[in-house]
Amino acid sequence: MASDLETTRADSGDNRYWELLHHLALRPIRSDEELDRAIVAIDALIDRPELDRDEEDYLDVLSDLVAKYESEHHPIPPASDAEILRFLMTDAREVTQAKLALDTGIPESTISEVLSGKRGLSRRNIGILARYFHVSPAVFSFE
Repeated sequence: MASDLETTRADSGDNRYWELLHHLALRPIRSDEELDRAIVAIDALIDRPELDRDEEDYLDVLSDLVAKYESEHHPIPPASDAEILRFLMTDAREVTQAKLALDTGIPESTISEVLSGKRGLSRRNIGILARYFHVSPAVFSFE
C-alpha cells in the first residue's frame, strides 16, 4: 500500500515540483557549499525562457532560503552617500560633477565633498538628486 506522501505526489499533478525537490531539497541553507548549490539551481531556472507554475513556486521558496542565509552570513554593508551618488553619476546618467551641479543647482563644491566622503547629503539635496536621477529618495537612505 502506498504511503500518504506517495499518493499525494501521484495525485497532485505537480511532478516537475517533485523533480526539482529531488534534485535539491528545500531546506534551510547551513553552509556556503549548500548556498553554492542553491545558486546553481536558481541560475538554471532563471536561464529558462519560461517557467511553469511548479518551477516558479520552487524558485520563489529557494530564493527566500538563499536570501535568509546571505542576510545572516554575508550581509551587504550599507552604501555611503558617496557610493550611491558616484554610482548614479557614472552608471545611470554618465554625468560629471560640473554637469550635475549645473543641472541641479547643487554647488559643485558640495558634490565634491559628498563624493570624497567629507559630508553627507542634506534632505533638500536628496530630493533634488532623486528627481534628477528619477529614483526614490529612499535610494539615499542606506546609512
